[in-house]
Order: sequence, then structure tokens, then C-alpha cells
Amino acid sequence: MQKNFELSEIADVLHHLNYRWTLNALALWKGERTPIETYRIYEGYENFLSPGTLASIDSLQNDVERNRLRHSFIDHWLQKAVLPNEAEMRTWMKGAAASVNGVKIYFRDIIPWCQKFSTYETRKILQEEIRALCKFLKPFALNYWNMVLEVLKEDFGFQNYPDYCQRKKKIDYPRCYDLVKEILADTETIYFNAMEKWCHSRFNRHLDELSRFDAINLLSLRQFDSLFPNVGMESVAEFFRCWDIDIKNQPGLNLELGEENEKSAQAICVILQTPEEVYILMRPQGGLSDLETLMHELGHGLSAVFTSPELSLIDREMATSFALSESFAFLVQDLMMSKPFLQDFLGLTSQGSDVLSFHKALRNLSLFRRYGAKFISEYDMFLNNDISDGVPYSTLMRRYTGFYYQPEAHLFDLAPEFYSVDYMLGWMAGAMMEDFLHSRLGDYWMFHRDTGDILKNWWKQGNQYDLLQFLDRNELGYLRPDLMVKRWRTFLT
Repeated sequence: MQKNFELSEIADVLHHLNYRWTLNALALWKGERTPIETYRIYEGYENFLSPGTLASIDSLQNDVERNRLRHSFIDHWLQKAVLPNEAEMRTWMKGAAASVNGVKIYFRDIIPWCQKFSTYETRKILQEEIRALCKFLKPFALNYWNMVLEVLKEDFGFQNYPDYCQRKKKIDYPRCYDLVKEILADTETIYFNAMEKWCHSRFNRHLDELSRFDAINLLSLRQFDSLFPNVGMESVAEFFRCWDIDIKNQPGLNLELGEENEKSAQAICVILQTPEEVYILMRPQGGLSDLETLMHELGHGLSAVFTSPELSLIDREMATSFALSESFAFLVQDLMMSKPFLQDFLGLTSQGSDVLSFHKALRNLSLFRRYGAKFISEYDMFLNNDISDGVPYSTLMRRYTGFYYQPEAHLFDLAPEFYSVDYMLGWMAGAMMEDFLHSRLGDYWMFHRDTGDILKNWWKQGNQYDLLQFLDRNELGYLRPDLMVKRWRTFLT
């Protein structure tokens, strides 16, 4: 017999299932054995993952609670349905490796290898190897995504994938589509002029000769590590004391910054429970990128551990969009572009800070254009119900970034639920937050204790508001890109 679940029971069960999945993800990121066999995660929850539970959720009167619980439920229904497909794809991808001059480069190690160990010639070899691997793996990725789309349509009645994402995240994707195109057009000249010069000075090659793997190397900014002092964990901890935050002893915050080979090379903030269990995992590679990556992930982590525990479980744990969290991450990361931080904290000369600020701004603009191109190609792909053709993706990525992207790799560069939009909206909002702090506390706002007080007041609000509501309720204004674009223009022209 189908049990009728109360609201509190539904929220508790969904939270528990979220915890199970995230616990497994944390273990995988560490390179450890998962505490729960993936195929057993939903054992005993068959009665809960049923149409009756969904009907109970849909009967709720509160729109926010209904939407968040409904989509958390759909997440697990969907995950359970695609488990066999996902497991098959993961198995094949785990062992997939490119061979470059006798060295195996696994998928998960492509970025650090390109950043630290590659040359233009070896990256060309990698490109051909990846093309072959993607052709082999494409059927597994297609099976996975076709299953996702089928379940969303047949079991839940969504018209298409954009319809599902828009209902879940409450983001106006058609408006974002137009806005992103406007920003890309507005920044096209300054981007291509500056990027062409950078590519020539760095590689002695034109931009149109380079691929996404060359972009990974270039945008790591490793060429400027000589400008960068050896800033370790102690210095980072010292900086956050300006905001009266002790990151080493902050309750709920767990920093795992060791160099274990088993750990994923990609840094991540994993939130098991807000605010009690937050992990920042990072495998240092050395140089400027380590500090910038850590600052970004700390933006996520601190906003979680300073969330008020008095908020409801739904308002703490069940955000459907991560644009607000990304705005805090970009705010903390991008304070490194300011001359007060570069000169007074990191000890760079005025000339060194000018050089680094210019290239950091260009790198950020390049990444924004990459996110924008990805979103446009993904939105078109899903709206047109054709996810198998990677040529439009390759064409758009080349058009907006200048770098060559392989059409065979489009499904392996796909961001689920248009996450590129969360990044872009977060970047816009982060620039607005910086402008707010700068207007009240001056050029040295990042060293001001009042900055910590303001941020803690923002962070304690948790996920009870989406990004647009948060900006409005905290008198930051309507979301707009002009401050972000102005920053790029200031440094690049």
C-alpha cells in the first residue's frame, strides 16, 4: 500500500538521499572507495520514489517549498532511472586514456597535464587521441542523455530539456540567451584584439592555430608564476582574519589540500550538510592558479558554513540554482584582480600587478565567452532535439572564443542543467557585490573588517532566496552585466 508522506518526512527523506549521493561523490573525488555501493543507494526507498509521493508534493500550497521538493524528488527519480546507463558510461570513461609519447593521460588529468606538462606539439598529439576516444565513448554518452530526456518527457511531461531546467531553476533562459549574445557582441573587439596579441607573445602563433587544449595551458596563467610570491596556506588564513574568520578552525569547514595522487585534480567544494559539513578538496599544482582556485572554493564554502542553522531544511539545503553561491565564489576570487590585494598583500610591484591584472581580466573574459558559447550551443541543441551533432558546438565555440573545439567532444563538455548560466549570472552578481562594498568601504574594502560583517549577513540568509530575490532584498539592485563588462574594459583598454 502506498504511504502518504507528510511534508517534514518528504524533506527529511530527500535530504537523506542527497546526503548519500554527496557522500559517495566526496569519496570518489578523494579517490577512495564509496561508502555505499551506487546500485544500493535507493534500496528501501522504492515506496517513497513513487507517483503518490509526487502527488503529495504537488498538493503543497507554498510555491517555493513545492518547487524545491518537487525537483529534488525528480532528481532522485531521474538518477535511479539512469543508474545503469551512468554506471556503464563511468566505467568506460574511467579507463579511457590518451597516449602521448608513451605517457597515458586519463580524462580526469587532461587539465593539469595541459597546464603543467604539455607543449604545443604534445597538445596536438593529445587532440588527435581525444578525438578517437570521444568517437568511441560517444554512444555511451548518447544513451545516457537519451534516457534522461525520455524520463523527463514520459514520466513528468516536460516539453523538452530547456522546459525542465526553466521550471526547476526559475531562470528565464530565452532572456539569458539574448543577454549573453549581447555581451558577447559588446566584448568581441576588445577580446579578439587582446587575445590575438597574447597568443602571439606566448606561443608565437595566431589564435586560429590554437585549440581548447592550448587555451587550457594559456589561461592557467602559469607564465606569470615568476611574478607570484610563494603564498601558502598561512598567508591565505591571515587574509581571512581581516574579516574575523579563522578558516583553519571555522566550525563546519574542512580543508583537504594535500597532494594525494588519488585525489581529483579538479578542486571542488562538497557540501554534505549546511552548515555543519562542508569540504574543500584541492590537489595543489603550484603557482598562482592554486591561490585563485582556493579563493573561489572558499567563497562557496564560507557562504555555506555561515548559513543560519535556524533556517528550515528546505531553505538551507534545497536550492535549485547555484547562481547565488557562484556569485560569492567569484566575489572572493576576483578580489585578486585589485591592485591593493596584489601589491599590499601579495607584494607585487606596480608593474607586476599591471601585467597580472591585464591578463587575469583577459582570462576571465575568455572564460565568460567560453561559458556563453557553451550555453548557446547547448540551448540550441536541446531546443532542437538534436544532441548527437557536435558541429554546431564546434562552430560556436570557435566563433566566440577563437580556439578550436572538437565536434566529437561536445557531449563531454556539456554542462548539465545549463550550469554555464549559473556561472555567468554569478559573475555578474559578484561584480555588483564588489561595487557595493567598494562604494561603502573604499579601495581597500577587501581588508576591512566591516566587509566580513556584511558578507556574514549575506551568507546567513542561506538559500532561502534565489539570486534575483537576494539582490533585491539586500538593496543591490537588479541583475545587470555592465559592472562586469566595465571591469574588463578598464583593464584591457
